[in-house]
Amino acid sequence: MGRKAAIIGGGVIGGGWAARFLLNGWDVAVFDPDPEAERKISEVLANARRSLPGLYERALPPEGALRYHADLAEAVAGADWVQESVPERLELKHKVLAQVMEAAPAETVIGSSTSGFKPSELNAQGARAVVAHPFNPVYLLPLVELVGASEQTAKAAETLRGIGMFPLTVRKEIDAHIADRFLEAVWREALWLVKDGIATTEEIDEAIRMGFGLRWAQMGLFETYRIAGGEAGMRHFLAQFGPCLTWPWTKLMDVPEFNDELVDLIAGQSDAQSGHRSIRELERLRDDNLVAMMRALKRTGSGAGGVITAHEARLPRAEAGPDGLPVTVEMQVPTSFVDYNGHMNEAPYMEVSARASDRFMEMIGADAAYIAGGQSYFTAENHIRYFAEIDIGDRITVTTQALGGDGRKLHLLNKLWTGGETPAATVETLLLHVDLATRRVTAPEGVVAERAAAYVAAHADHPKPDRLVLNQPRG
Repeated sequence: MGRKAAIIGGGVIGGGWAARFLLNGWDVAVFDPDPEAERKISEVLANARRSLPGLYERALPPEGALRYHADLAEAVAGADWVQESVPERLELKHKVLAQVMEAAPAETVIGSSTSGFKPSELNAQGARAVVAHPFNPVYLLPLVELVGASEQTAKAAETLRGIGMFPLTVRKEIDAHIADRFLEAVWREALWLVKDGIATTEEIDEAIRMGFGLRWAQMGLFETYRIAGGEAGMRHFLAQFGPCLTWPWTKLMDVPEFNDELVDLIAGQSDAQSGHRSIRELERLRDDNLVAMMRALKRTGSGAGGVITAHEARLPRAEAGPDGLPVTVEMQVPTSFVDYNGHMNEAPYMEVSARASDRFMEMIGADAAYIAGGQSYFTAENHIRYFAEIDIGDRITVTTQALGGDGRKLHLLNKLWTGGETPAATVETLLLHVDLATRRVTAPEGVVAERAAAYVAAHADHPKPDRLVLNQPRG
């Protein structure tokens, strides 16, 4: 039986939570008296379905069931996790949490998305909630700040890791937790820079996204500054820049008056900067950029990329594809694979095929340890045949057929399926076994040779294409 999450409050954050749980196979129950809640969440879900699976080379679990409830108790009944995401008014949260306590099972994790309230404040009237503060978009960004009793936060952390998130447990409760305290400091300084005419909203955003924002995405603050210290490291950095702390560089202890004039100034500049795009267009631009950045970070295991890799390792692999051959890749086509014609271009076909070949190498024992030992397979030739377009959001399943191998050679056919009765494309590939020290072609030995031969024999009776190009006699 599937696990159930109850989402109380279906705004931007609540909708993001619903998408995160739903796309990770949980059943989701939503309670929100807003008559527009279903429409708003459906739009968030559309964005999530378009972007989240594109982070992975394994298929996410089948979506859970989504239901909307007019009664909070019905939504909460039988839930394994309840996430409260109502507006930041303490009296409202007390009221909602009291209702949750009456209806939720005793073992249910009760999380609050609050960005500022402490657990002692949330639970002042007898609730047992933990702070589970996410970041927008919840369905893509992995960070969740957890604050509360250690037993409850440990249980919550394990669940969050299971849906691909990064739980950061705060050691002591404090107003605004950790991340929002940084954001508040940057926000206050930015308000002064705009008010004093030093920079516009666009110029401030450019300073972040063109520079330190990209560094922070993979290294954070202290590791970035450690590198700034050069070979001498953090100690040198502190010695060099520590005295700056006493210089009047910022106005962090001085807040500009928050009046209509400042609001008009900020809002007007922001309209000039981004008003030509709708919110949905901006969200899609944001999501496409985040997917591309995190896929890049995933290659090195840095920052959020490491979280995705760890989550992907927990996802099950399909054993056999539609043709009965072993599945070597399952993935959804990300936006970065699509060209100006709106469908997947040639390079991603080769990338997907290369991943399938790499997976097949692992299956026969030519894995990372084998390569570290000095032997591997190199691709010698490829031949692609295209039979149908592959579009953004399509789910690709790749099956691999071992067509032949004489020891030094391995002849594979990677078939790319998108749901039809025939492959959307095939990539015929010829690999040569190489000694990495001499860079010469050699015959594999032991387990690798045995497994390769076994797959060739097992696949001999499977249908082959009407014509093969590689590894054929040449006149």
